[in-house]
Amino acid sequence: MQITRRSALLGLTAAWTLGRSSLAFAAAPTDRRLVVVILRGALDGMAAVVPYGDPNLAAWRQPLIPRAPGMPGGMYDLGGFYGLHPALSGLHEMYAAGEMLPVHAVAGSYRSRSHFDAQDFLESGADQRLTSGWLNRVVSALPASGAAAGEALAVGVSVPLLLRGPAEVGSWAPEGYQAPPAELYARIADLNHADPLTGPLIAEGLSERGFAHGVFGMGAPHGNSLAMLAGAAGRMLAADNGPRIVALEAGGWDTHAAQSQRLTPPLRALDEGLVALKQGLGPQWRKTAVLVMTEFGRTARMNGSFGTDHGTATVAFVLGGAVAGGRVAGTWPGLGATKLFENRDLAPTTDLRAVARGVLVQHLGLSGAGLDSVFPGAGGIAPLGGLIRPA
Repeated sequence: MQITRRSALLGLTAAWTLGRSSLAFAAAPTDRRLVVVILRGALDGMAAVVPYGDPNLAAWRQPLIPRAPGMPGGMYDLGGFYGLHPALSGLHEMYAAGEMLPVHAVAGSYRSRSHFDAQDFLESGADQRLTSGWLNRVVSALPASGAAAGEALAVGVSVPLLLRGPAEVGSWAPEGYQAPPAELYARIADLNHADPLTGPLIAEGLSERGFAHGVFGMGAPHGNSLAMLAGAAGRMLAADNGPRIVALEAGGWDTHAAQSQRLTPPLRALDEGLVALKQGLGPQWRKTAVLVMTEFGRTARMNGSFGTDHGTATVAFVLGGAVAGGRVAGTWPGLGATKLFENRDLAPTTDLRAVARGVLVQHLGLSGAGLDSVFPGAGGIAPLGGLIRPA
């Protein structure tokens, strides 16, 4: 596929895939900015936005609940029922500024607990895997206006399904720039930790490469590749001739064991990344909406390894200077035993497609056939209202 000069310049300026984070760009005939962040591994929504006011929460997962609001190192209170995880200080500042809106108990149309299937459905925007992603179809559905119409650029070692499709996409990435995931290092370290020769040498080598002790349990390398990518993406989105749509990915959310310890680093990395995105955008933040989503939630009950297993409903975040935030949206289903989905998961009450459709209608002005083409078969799903401030 031929890459235009403008696309090539964007690619040479802006291609990164670091660790478990990556980004992709798309030009679009709009002055609004849209960023979609995929959290791969299934974020526990009840750990990020804790329903501490639900009387049944402690019975299912007391050891996983952060300290109460007002206590040292405690949650940030979001109005007396929900608390934001202590690692999300930047998001709390956005919430206080009316720029961050969590939507709780959301789920896609699928009920798969397979990461692979659910991520495909999430990115396809359908309850089956398609060959195109819904964000690519957004680019195609926007009304053409000027030279940028139809032009798109994806950057990274691979183009995520979310941005594959009929809109023109080029890709570029530095050779050998992608690092193996931290989980692979962790497995190598675990397999060799008891060997008196290779165990210390591998641990020392990983330490020199910047990994925390025991990739070992804490999982995350020093530094924050997501913040680096998000900051750069923000600066390019802010440029007059830059892209208008960005897809970001961040892994590390599969917390089957030691969830309290394992979840804090990726939450902090996400928080720093979104703050870096805002800083990179500068004044253009006010024209920006960001949708943060994951493939599914996790079980209400803690398992025997102080973690949680694959579940159903979770939380999504909508944030940005264009967002009408400062509250928690969605309908809370309750955590009583009879309220759980299949007696194990937070029950879904809001279709994730309704959240995305609401952003597309209110922020990008999509409607009618264009909107229906983005999410095939979702015509009966009403866009969630009140997400974006009136222009």
